[in-house]
Amino acid sequence: MNRRAWAWSFLSVLLISGLAAAQNEDIKARFLQRLPAITGLKNDGIIGENNLGFLEFRNPAQKNEENEKLVGAENADREQVYNQIAQKTGSSAQDVGKRRALQIADKAAKGHWLQDDTGRWYQKQ
Repeated sequence: MNRRAWAWSFLSVLLISGLAAAQNEDIKARFLQRLPAITGLKNDGIIGENNLGFLEFRNPAQKNEENEKLVGAENADREQVYNQIAQKTGSSAQDVGKRRALQIADKAAKGHWLQDDTGRWYQKQ
């Protein structure tokens, strides 16, 4: 799946969430702005998608201030979206994140690191 398709897939979650229009546009813009850098980190195997719908560093030795800031901002926006969806649907944010993690894993590019439901890391084949 190409980067743009992945971004639009994730952005569809925002539309479901019923976020206020201005907030929705701000989050979409931030997701799209970060997408090339995040994809690069995934392609390099530095980060992966965990089983809770968040990015995680695969090797702490590969962290640097810039990458930590990027991943932190992405995860904060994802958390906000998951909380909004949970409130709207009556579920928990953790359940929303887990469902999103399954969607991400299904659409992930070959070679990207993912975490299964037991917490084991694997590369998408």
